[in-house]
This record gives sequence, C-alpha cells and structure tokens, in this order.
Amino acid sequence: MTQLPKSHYALNLNSSPFQPPFFLLTGIPGLEAAHIWISIPLCIMYMIALLGNSTILFIIKTTPSLHEPQYIFLSMLAATDVGLSISTLPTVLNIFLLNHREIEFHCCLTQMFFIHTFSSMESAILLAMAFDRFVAIRNPLHYTMILTHTRIVVMGLVAVVRGMALMVPLPILLKRLPFCKNIILSHGYCYHPDVMKLACGPVRVNIIYGLALVLCSFGVDSVCIVVSYVLILNTVVSIASREGRIKALNTCISHIVTVFIFYVPLIILALIHRFGTFTSPLFHVTMANLFLFLTPVLNPLVYSFKTKQIRFAIQKAFMTRVTCPQKSSVGFGT
Repeated sequence: MTQLPKSHYALNLNSSPFQPPFFLLTGIPGLEAAHIWISIPLCIMYMIALLGNSTILFIIKTTPSLHEPQYIFLSMLAATDVGLSISTLPTVLNIFLLNHREIEFHCCLTQMFFIHTFSSMESAILLAMAFDRFVAIRNPLHYTMILTHTRIVVMGLVAVVRGMALMVPLPILLKRLPFCKNIILSHGYCYHPDVMKLACGPVRVNIIYGLALVLCSFGVDSVCIVVSYVLILNTVVSIASREGRIKALNTCISHIVTVFIFYVPLIILALIHRFGTFTSPLFHVTMANLFLFLTPVLNPLVYSFKTKQIRFAIQKAFMTRVTCPQKSSVGFGT
C-alpha cells in the first residue's frame, strides 16, 4: 500500500466542513506494487490514441478527396478523442509512473469539466454521424447538398457549445459543497459522481442536475441514434438488390462499432455509480478506465481498418514518405 506523507494526515476530516486543498487519486486497488508495469500498456494506449487520431486528422486535412461530410465528421470525432486523452493523461501517468496521487482541488474540478465536456461532444458527434449515414443512404443524390460545409460547421459548433454549457454548472455546484468525509477518489482522474459522493453537504441539487444532464445529452443522443438506424434499416429494406442492401449497411459498420465502444462502458459505469455497493473496486476502476481509454484508442483503428478510403490515404501518405527520400538521394547522386 502506498505510504502517504505526514502532511496528508494533518487534515482533520472530522472537524468543521472545509474545501480540501487537494484530493487523492487512486490507481488500481490491490495492484499498487505493479503500477510501474501497468504504466507500460497505458503509455502504449495513449500513444495509439494520440498518434492514431492525429493521423486521421492529418490525412483528412491533406487529402482533398476526403473533404466530404462523412470524413469531416470523422475528423471532429478524432479531435474530440485527442482532447479526451489529453484531459486524463497527466493524472493517470502521474499515478502509475511517479506514484503521485495528489491533485489540487480546482485542478480536479477543471479536469472533471473537460472530461465531461469532451464526452458530451463525442456523443453529439456520434449522433451527427448517424444523421450523416441516414442522409447518405436515404437521399444519396442530394447528400452533399443537404450536408453542406456550413451546416456541418454549425453542427460541430452546436456540439461544442452544448457540451460546455451543460458542464459549466458541474464544478460550480461542487464548489459550493463542504467536503468533510474523505479526500480519496476512486479513479485516476476526477469524475463528477466520484467527487460528489465525498461531499458532506446536501447534494440533492447535484444529483438532480446530474440526472438531467445525462438525460438531455447522452440519453437524447442515444435515442436519436437508435431512431436514425431504425430509419436507415427501413430504407435499406426497400432497396431492391441484395448487393445494394449489403453495400448500404457496410457503410454504417464503423459507426455502429464506435457507438457500441462509447455507450456500453458509459452505461455500465453509470450503473456502477448508481449501484456501486454491489461491485468490487477492481471492476469499478476497470470499467471507468475502459470508458475513457477504449474509445480514443479503438476509434482510429476501427476507421483505419474498415474504411477503405481512409486506409488507402494512409497507405499512400506512408508510401510517399518512404519513396521520396530514395528519389532525392538518386537525383543527388546523378
């Protein structure tokens, strides 16, 4: 077990309510001695997430043929995944590499704001991508006329503004609460339900707002995504040829996989926080980490392997980088 500095014990948690100067983050319970080894796959995952999503952004930006609605939405998703990874990277690597568990109170609230904001933005972008697939299958001849660049930008801005507007009250509502129970969080990052449960003041407003937030963002988005795919299936069924139906559905597979990768851990994590007393701490931490690590890591891999245009553009860019130095060296020699 990690030994805490004596200064940590100077906090009298049984005295009058206070706002703690810091919280203590948690790695993986029971595996503290192996944290340095666990940091190796975590570093690899962060590298894949940052490098993979940055590659997607670069390829779409530099390839004119990919300046279509589907790929512009994908670039938004990649940018959101980069933001989500960067939001958790400092504290997670501090814990596993340096065994540094402290996070200053206001830094914790700031990290929490960005994690929840990027998560809400990702949900909104997944909904926009579902609408994109619906338009592409339902009305392919007017696809680019309906989803113009201006409308795509507006949809992206709405996702950003909605995410920020919904999440701004979270740190404000937490800041008004006294914390006199404990300062040890359950995760390697600051997560709203986790911070809220440490408060010893009335949290009814926080609970109600948190529930309303989930319903108004993730709840509405998930329902609309399901409705979009019901309409897509209805359109696909009306396609005469079997090859046409398979081709239409094949364009949705990457998005469907991404939706499951994002929403399944999110739902399980929400249930754990609601009925947390029935789960082990290890399972709790595992699902929390999967929610934030799995999506940024797997999204670029799914789209790179499954989307032919993205895969071809990446191969072309890689081959160009490999062959250009060879050509230049030959030219220099002659």
